[in-house]
Amino acid sequence: MAAKAAALILLGLICVEFATAQIAVDCCLRVESEKRLNPRNLVSYSVQRAGMGCDISATVFVNRRNMKLCVVPAEGNAGVQKLIDFLEKKRRNHH
Repeated sequence: MAAKAAALILLGLICVEFATAQIAVDCCLRVESEKRLNPRNLVSYSVQRAGMGCDISATVFVNRRNMKLCVVPAEGNAGVQKLIDFLEKKRRNHH
């Protein structure tokens, strides 16, 4: 009986470990200025939020070579917001 109880406890601990394991996420580790980015070379963007699997917040642009470029978050940054607006307008005009 004690062996069954020990096995159940061990199984429970294994399940908890799997449930709490973090999923690997491709995160920006640092951000650069957006000033070097040419809007015509950008094809898409995404937003990375701190605490959602990543340590820092960032705006992630993808260029024509499929390279991810991590820049400061758009909140409070007019240059980044302008790039996002450009991509959104480009996307609307192509669909």
